[in-house]
Amino acid sequence: MAGTVLREALVGRASSGDRSPQENAASQEAPLVVLRDVVKTYANGTVAVSDVNLSIREGDFLSFVGPSGCGKSTLFRIIAGLGRQSEGTVDVFGGDPERSRKQGGVSYVFQDATLMPWANVLDNVTLPLKLAGESRRDRIARAEEALALVGLADYRKALPRQLSGGMRMRVSIARSLISKPRLLLMDEPFGALDEMTRQTLQDELLKIRERDPRLTVLFVTHNVFEAVYLSSRVAVMSVRPGRITEEIAIDVPYPRGEDFRTTPVFSELVRRVGRGLAH
Repeated sequence: MAGTVLREALVGRASSGDRSPQENAASQEAPLVVLRDVVKTYANGTVAVSDVNLSIREGDFLSFVGPSGCGKSTLFRIIAGLGRQSEGTVDVFGGDPERSRKQGGVSYVFQDATLMPWANVLDNVTLPLKLAGESRRDRIARAEEALALVGLADYRKALPRQLSGGMRMRVSIARSLISKPRLLLMDEPFGALDEMTRQTLQDELLKIRERDPRLTVLFVTHNVFEAVYLSSRVAVMSVRPGRITEEIAIDVPYPRGEDFRTTPVFSELVRRVGRGLAH
């Protein structure tokens, strides 16, 4: 029941008067991530992002779309504590992004699967827990759970070279989930995949989120169809220096399936995001 209430609160209602007391309480929780007036300037003087303000609540699925080079990945690295802003403030879980990541609350899925080629699937997935000093028994149990979530339970002994591109990305996602993060950052993870594999992984990602509606996902994509299908909100970014020019609510309840892709609502939302990119 609590998961249903939270999920409905996240996708939005017409007004606060339409919400139950539980939903109003969920909507008033402190944001999980807050960016205030964030600017990133590199040593050569290039301004990558400028004046970025964002408030991200627990359970959001927020996609970032924008032209290549607009600073989407730069912004993700700052949120993940892998880089620092030049100006402004970034709070993750109410504190420093780097500390939040090191404490295991933040996971990052890169554009490439970034697997160790000499290690099998199980060893690749358990790596974060091994580095954290978890026992082998606990590592294996949690890895098997994560592999089952992404449909790779039968491939635990396979090497990366024996897997397709889509399967390698599933391993990367399983590795990111094994630490049970509160915040999952995904930097264009499906960009190199064929359309059929891409749509399959989109559906699997939504199923993972259905199991834990409190999981917050930030997602970079160049595909407006993908952004609309997955997200509760879409942030449209400008050309460099990247600014968020529009935030578009995707007020369609989860769970979503193939039928959503063929609805007039989906088409209109895709057009709206496309218009935002064109301006």
